[in-house]
Amino acid sequence: MVSLGMESKSVADLIEASSGVHFSGFHMNGLQERHSGVEQATTSAADNIVMQPFVIGVAGGAASGKTTVCDMIIQQLHDQRVVLVNQDSFYHNLTPEEHARVHEYNFDHPDAFDTEKLLASMEKLRNGQAVDIPKYDFKSYKNNQHRRVNPSDVIILEGILIFHDPRVRELMNMKIFVDTDADVRLARRIRRDTVEKNRDIGTVLDQYSKFVKPAFDDFILPTKKYADIIIPRGGDNHVAIDLIVQHIRTKLGQHDLCKIYPNLYVIHSTFQIRGMHTLIRDSQTTKHDFVFYADRLIRLVVEHGLGHLPFTEKQVVTPTESVYTGVDFCKRLCGVSVIRSGESMENALRACCKGIKIGKILIHREGDNGQQLVYEKLPQDISDRHVLLLDPILGTGNSAVQAISLLLRKGVPESNIIFLNLISAPQGIHVVCKRFPRIKIVTSEIESGLNGDYRVIPGMGEFGDRYFGTDDDDWQEVTHST
Repeated sequence: MVSLGMESKSVADLIEASSGVHFSGFHMNGLQERHSGVEQATTSAADNIVMQPFVIGVAGGAASGKTTVCDMIIQQLHDQRVVLVNQDSFYHNLTPEEHARVHEYNFDHPDAFDTEKLLASMEKLRNGQAVDIPKYDFKSYKNNQHRRVNPSDVIILEGILIFHDPRVRELMNMKIFVDTDADVRLARRIRRDTVEKNRDIGTVLDQYSKFVKPAFDDFILPTKKYADIIIPRGGDNHVAIDLIVQHIRTKLGQHDLCKIYPNLYVIHSTFQIRGMHTLIRDSQTTKHDFVFYADRLIRLVVEHGLGHLPFTEKQVVTPTESVYTGVDFCKRLCGVSVIRSGESMENALRACCKGIKIGKILIHREGDNGQQLVYEKLPQDISDRHVLLLDPILGTGNSAVQAISLLLRKGVPESNIIFLNLISAPQGIHVVCKRFPRIKIVTSEIESGLNGDYRVIPGMGEFGDRYFGTDDDDWQEVTHST
């Protein structure tokens, strides 16, 4: 940060002119708070947390409809990254002796599976690493090939004995048991094995009575008690599937920090939103594309933030002379941008709220003694308004604390402040939410943390420079000439 000996009047002039000129102030989200009484965020290895996927276990007897249930869940979660891992992929390779007597081999026994390999594969997926899952060949009874599985938002583990090992159960966020009548399962198994595997019905019935039914009674059915949800009739139970998917969506939409701070709101992520984040985070993205997709994301954040404002019921008469009962928007509203990056969010706010008043706050470190100068140009009646505080990046939380403290000194009730940003570091969320538990924070993504230089990671770089097309050298020249 460049230290300048500016007078208050000249800074006020800068703020006044900021709507027309993008070199209108400093975006301060730095380290000066280490010298003050504000809680200082620190960075540690624990801060860089890999987002854990939501793991669903689907168990049940053979031919109970587990695959159908999994397919229906995947189909309804089409806007999320979902991967299916089958326990059948982890059968042990048969020895030549076992292969020669394959009809006497019990594929429904827990010892038939390589559980250690399953656990190792799941550990990699949960830590954000791609993994090669075996493809078991039921003709050679060996794992001759593999398929690459990438990290996902949702991992579905499916298998008859997926609940048997406690170590596998501990990986699951949700456990589903597909409960289908034994006669129905037997009929499905006969149809499947005779048509798909060309087995005669006598062999199928002999295997069922010798291995399948005893294994179900001894190993599979007892694991039903571990299930969180039991689905009667399997894939025919559409109501149960819909409720499960709804619950999964709720869980996916909740960051762990949202469970700690009820005043923190993260907009629901979709492939569209993730795609736009991918573009604005890419260092190779042009300024034009960066601005275009940043504006789209900012608009979504602003719309979501407006949804947290109070409203009153209102009835109107439609052109068909019918009465429509709706709501009336909050009238006493203003925006406040923390310049200069916060100014990037003003156009979206004006597009959503015609004629809205917008104030500005400039936070600038003066010298090397940690002292801060805070300048503002705010509506005179701001204490009577709900305030949307605009700043695209919440890093350490220091600038946010300064801006919110200023609003409180101006008489704005803490509960009337909604802080809007594109990305938030966990450290900044902790600082702001602990200091001001009654404000609301609305963001589009929560980052991994801060690096040693207190920069947000993975982040998107210096937002103001990328949005306004400036660099540090240009900014220093402008500020010095001012």
